[in-house]
Amino acid sequence: MPRPSQTLLSRAIIARAALELLEEQGVEALKMRTLAERLGVKGASLYHHVRSKDDLLDAASELINDEIALGPLTDPGGPTGITAYAHGYRRVYLRYPYMIPLVARHRVTSAKALRGYDALLDALVKTGCTPAGAAEAAAAIDNLVLGSALETFTAGFHRPPAAYRPDFPTLADALTAADAAPGALAGLDTRGFDLGLRLILAGIGRHGV
Repeated sequence: MPRPSQTLLSRAIIARAALELLEEQGVEALKMRTLAERLGVKGASLYHHVRSKDDLLDAASELINDEIALGPLTDPGGPTGITAYAHGYRRVYLRYPYMIPLVARHRVTSAKALRGYDALLDALVKTGCTPAGAAEAAAAIDNLVLGSALETFTAGFHRPPAAYRPDFPTLADALTAADAAPGALAGLDTRGFDLGLRLILAGIGRHGV
């Protein structure tokens, strides 16, 4: 059977190409015409699968959300499951940091994204949160995940800890202490994220939000 002369398209193929374009060239390059050229098709053919640029962002978000495991929220559930979910959520967005500013400004309309929020809120309610408290805790977790994936703490300090000592001695002491074990400084962002998450969950336990 002869092969088709045109590129076969699907919503997922277009979304994956959009993610690759964003990673390589940034937000300014994300135009339907540029995406069509990348895929080797006419621009109009994209609109059979994505209705608009907003719909394209939904499709890209769906691909990312497919990588976020919701299972820990029900098994084992509770604080342990919420912690595992949040770490997995962060690991996924560490691979797609360029999507975070777009996601942050974009309305949540994707069923997959909404399913994730619903599962997190359900897990929080089952730990004892009121519905209002669960919303506050989910917002705190979401902000912690996306903020820590967008801008890591250690990325701002490109010099060895000792180089900061003449002008910023307390900073030098803190970075030196954090780097006490081999590779420890590299793991500081993850440890800081884990601390923030523990504080959120401990606050839920103490205050019964």
